Amino acid sequence: MQFGLIGIGAGAAAALLFASVTSGAWLSIPLFYLAPLPIMIAGLGWSHWSALTAALAGALALGIAFGPVFFFSFLAVAGAPAWWLGYLAMLGRPAGNGAAALEWYPPGRLVVWAAVLGGLMVVAAIPNFGLDGESFRAGLRRALTHILSVETSAQAGRPGEANAAGLIDFLVAAIPPAAAVLATITNLLNLWLGAVIVKYSGRLNRPWPQLAAMTFPRAAIAALATAIVLSFVGSLIGIVAGVFSASLLMAYGVLGFAVLHAVTRGMASRMFLLAGIYIAVLVLGWPVLALCLLGLIEAVIDLRARIAAKRGPPART
Repeated sequence: MQFGLIGIGAGAAAALLFASVTSGAWLSIPLFYLAPLPIMIAGLGWSHWSALTAALAGALALGIAFGPVFFFSFLAVAGAPAWWLGYLAMLGRPAGNGAAALEWYPPGRLVVWAAVLGGLMVVAAIPNFGLDGESFRAGLRRALTHILSVETSAQAGRPGEANAAGLIDFLVAAIPPAAAVLATITNLLNLWLGAVIVKYSGRLNRPWPQLAAMTFPRAAIAALATAIVLSFVGSLIGIVAGVFSASLLMAYGVLGFAVLHAVTRGMASRMFLLAGIYIAVLVLGWPVLALCLLGLIEAVIDLRARIAAKRGPPART
């Protein structure tokens, strides 16, 4: 009964955050992206059954209030990903050798799952614009033209309309992978915020993981390479592959942050260096590409282990 009540309350909170986007206010945008947070808190602090109840209750409430589009959109964007990540985060098994300790689901796999779910969230929206590559691009172009108030029938002959058309063409190519990156970051941010909140409430049963020691499964690099190759295909397959390439590459950016935290241990200027990199990523954005490259290098040559071997064991005091 407690799990059910917690789930219903979390679902109501998530539905309110999700429905705030209908107001059209700028504040509704961050609230919309925080919609999975109550579901993750329910899953991390109580049970994945509470999270599942929250996902279904929130979707049902939105479906009754706004129709079936909101029902399925909430499940795809907030409900199902939040429940699944919360379930995996609290998944544990005996460590073996008769030990009483539990082996918890690795944080690296959670990051990969957040990227996969981010890609799936974007792919689920593709049929709204078209069922093949050309129709998808045409549908997205029409939607962007409407949003930017540009008349496609009169693009020639007016000052600035050629630039607007070029901007729309750029956005048609850039929006799907950018949306996948944003969805991956949103999944990870909500999972981290939920874990922090549950930890400080005293309900987090698993120990806080060592994020600097995070590793990815070998299959992740193979999946990324396959997605990058397929992204050069011109059909809908290429669009879908580009979406997953972007989300998985963002996951390796997170691994790059973990490598950075590990290799800067012991440096006198560590805090200033890390703070400068975080600020550069938040303000400029593009430095995250260097962290993605760092994460890929780590996956190929095990950079942290090589640096640790050169440093040797820590000195005894």
